[in-house]
Amino acid sequence: MKNPVIIFGANAIGRSAKEIFELNEVVVFGFLDENAKLHKTELDEATILGATDDDGFLKLIGKKCEAFVAIDDNKLRKSVVKMLNEVRHVQPVNSVHPKANVSIKAEIGHGNFIDYGSYLAPAVKLGSHCLVHANAVVGAETTVGDFVQIGAGSVINAGVTIEAEAFIGSGVTVVSGVTIGKGARVGAGSVVIAPVKAGDTVFGNPAQIVK
Repeated sequence: MKNPVIIFGANAIGRSAKEIFELNEVVVFGFLDENAKLHKTELDEATILGATDDDGFLKLIGKKCEAFVAIDDNKLRKSVVKMLNEVRHVQPVNSVHPKANVSIKAEIGHGNFIDYGSYLAPAVKLGSHCLVHANAVVGAETTVGDFVQIGAGSVINAGVTIEAEAFIGSGVTVVSGVTIGKGARVGAGSVVIAPVKAGDTVFGNPAQIVK
């Protein structure tokens, strides 16, 4: 990637993404963030330029800059991605740590955050706009939908299906072959040994529905 990148979201994920881009020798042009109090200040030696809908900076995207969306709230993340797709006619770029291990036989979409120490095994299919945090393991032949978040240190074993918008907390273990439904949430440290239905929240070892 030759163009500099603008990061949407001056937050922890944005800071991590900035470091990842710089480790990959990509220049970060600056941040855009909804919090007006942050505008024109600096974060890790990069300026928070303005809001996420600031047309003065948005017009650079697709011509002189790339975009990366570092927002963990799925509703806001989806709205920014939609704007970039429909108004700027671009897809956000991936932010992949140089010390992550992505198999050459894995498939990944657009706009994903893949942090330090993560491993995507052969035949993994990772959708777009996912957050894969540090030291997460995604086993062979696992399919991950769009806008999924996988917490730090989680182990997703082989042949798992994680549907769109699911949230997997830190330190979760998901056994082979399980399906986690759309928008489901798995609490930190849980061990998932059975399918999780769409929209359900589960927690514990073994993971049980939280009502």
